[in-house]
Amino acid sequence: MEWYIIAFISAILSALAAVSQKKMLFNMGALDFSLVLSLFNVLFALFLIPSIQFNEISTLSLTILYCKTIFSAVAFWFVMLAIKNLEISGALPLMILTPALVALSAFIILGESITLVEIAGMGLLLLGIYVLETSNSSNIFDSFKIFKASRYKHFLIGAILLFTISSVIDKFLLKSHQLEPLSFLLFQQIFLAVNFILIYILAGHNPIKLIKNVETQQYYWIILIALFTIGYRYSLLEAMKIAPVALVLSIKRTSIFFATIIGGKIFSEHALLHRSIATLLMLG
Repeated sequence: MEWYIIAFISAILSALAAVSQKKMLFNMGALDFSLVLSLFNVLFALFLIPSIQFNEISTLSLTILYCKTIFSAVAFWFVMLAIKNLEISGALPLMILTPALVALSAFIILGESITLVEIAGMGLLLLGIYVLETSNSSNIFDSFKIFKASRYKHFLIGAILLFTISSVIDKFLLKSHQLEPLSFLLFQQIFLAVNFILIYILAGHNPIKLIKNVETQQYYWIILIALFTIGYRYSLLEAMKIAPVALVLSIKRTSIFFATIIGGKIFSEHALLHRSIATLLMLG
């Protein structure tokens, strides 16, 4: 199967996960949800064990993978905080910045090529951000003031930077260390769950008490989101193994357009047409 088809499958599953996450976050805290979801992700990932060649996995690869999941865990938590407190059509499009930052980072660190066309694409990203941030105001300077005052958008910027670091390390592990996607996925889910448990405990909360207090209907939704999450992460890793990381992420980020349209309609968000145009510009 072609890498761009695999990346597009990842995008569809990611969009479904994002809209479902927004629904769950109406009734759960961002950290609570992140922890419970990570535990279910591990449960589903355990089914991968029979397909994994453990003797081919090095201690160094696992050490690097664990360190990178610290960035991934904090980034995911930040995104959940933003989705919970902002409209999904206003928050998620900013995540499209990630491929541009990854392209620059991969060019500097991994030696991947970057062309004039791709540089022009980064210009479209900036134009899209301009259109997006003026959805609440005709004056871009007023929009910057709103952006500066919104701590949840600050969380998004932090998540983008952390995801950039994480994505470059992903490519390094898949390409330079030849870590198989299935092995990568299994240990990533385990490490993310460990990280969220540690974060939860350090925040002064009791993980066992949380699990007991989650309602049965919420578990149904979390199981569905976990399936979407495992699916989009695995397909993303498969695509990244074949093609340049920035190009894979660019196609994967089409999930943001689908999530913006679907989520915006379901949750009756404002300025949806304006934000959709901005998202399309950024995806260009």
